[in-house]
Amino acid sequence: MAVTCAAGIALTGCGKQADKQPSDDRAASPSSPAADGKGKGKDQDQGGKGGKDVLPGLPSTNEARKKLEKLTVAKWRPMTGYSRSAFPHWAQQGDRCDTRETVLERDGQGVKRDDQCRAVSGTWHSLYDDKTLTSASQADIDHMVPLANAWRSGADTWTTEKRKQFANDLTHPQLLAASAASNRSKGDQGPDQWQPPAKGAWCVYGRAWTSVKDTYGLTVTDDEKKMLGTMLGTCTS
Repeated sequence: MAVTCAAGIALTGCGKQADKQPSDDRAASPSSPAADGKGKGKDQDQGGKGGKDVLPGLPSTNEARKKLEKLTVAKWRPMTGYSRSAFPHWAQQGDRCDTRETVLERDGQGVKRDDQCRAVSGTWHSLYDDKTLTSASQADIDHMVPLANAWRSGADTWTTEKRKQFANDLTHPQLLAASAASNRSKGDQGPDQWQPPAKGAWCVYGRAWTSVKDTYGLTVTDDEKKMLGTMLGTCTS
């Protein structure tokens, strides 16, 4: 996904084996190991920084369970015609800031930008692996529901404008800063294929994924739906 900024980010992948490829934002950035520090999320069930406090539109557990029941179960659609460029990103958000830099500022603490809106300092809590990142170069911006996954579950029929909205969605829990290592491990896999290594993140992950699929009318596979139910089962409220 390709506009170059302070943090490197890119999502690719197609087919179940291709899910092992990097997630949305790798191509634009150098490989950087995630920081070793542990994030100090305020509430593991709610996600702490990088979870409830950051993700917009995150539904409650009960709301997510209701949304999950409504999701349509279907087999994967073909990857025919898929390209990351079919999901234009990162869109300009004003003041020289694109979507990626906007998320970095939103999800970080003490973030300072240069005159090109690039994050030059700050810290970020990576929800997926509960690590603290001390440089924007250690972060990727993850699409909660990856672009290739969305394509296989209905986005292949959308207009380019709707795919652009999906790829730059700052209103729903679709975008978040995560360690490059966790984002690239995830690739374009669904919850049945990849789960956040920090199990305390499963509740937020399940709620966010379910919400995005519901919002955009995307389908889920049977295994995907079952795993989302398992993730919601880890929520304590």
